[in-house]
Amino acid sequence: MYNPTRDQVRQFFTDTWAKYRTNQPLAGLETTALDLILQHSEYHALLESGEEGLGQDYTPESGQANPFLHLSLHLAIEEQLSIDQPPGIKAEFERLAAARGDRHEALHVVLECLGETVWRAQRDGGQPDAQAYLDCLKRST
Repeated sequence: MYNPTRDQVRQFFTDTWAKYRTNQPLAGLETTALDLILQHSEYHALLESGEEGLGQDYTPESGQANPFLHLSLHLAIEEQLSIDQPPGIKAEFERLAAARGDRHEALHVVLECLGETVWRAQRDGGQPDAQAYLDCLKRST
């Protein structure tokens, strides 16, 4: 299983953005990552900031959301939707998107549920609970 480091994840997003800005071809997940980056213009300057942006710490005490984590969760959700894993996530997402009338807004609802699911798994020292994840989505409107 691929388990990138924090620096590798950050480099992936900054490299993807740099390739786009210099009209270089994208490969694999870079295409999906670019679509996500384009939806988050608030991160563009950070992705262009070089080492300063790559090395910044985002802690709860800093009061800043981690843009690399945000983009990574978006990327994970896009992968989950593409293979309907956990089973049923695609239908729940489509329900949320229809109810909200906005795909990106629906993705943020899913992102909140995924973040909560991952946090609980880390807190409890176990695996993410797929049913709890789906239940969170079902409770969302």
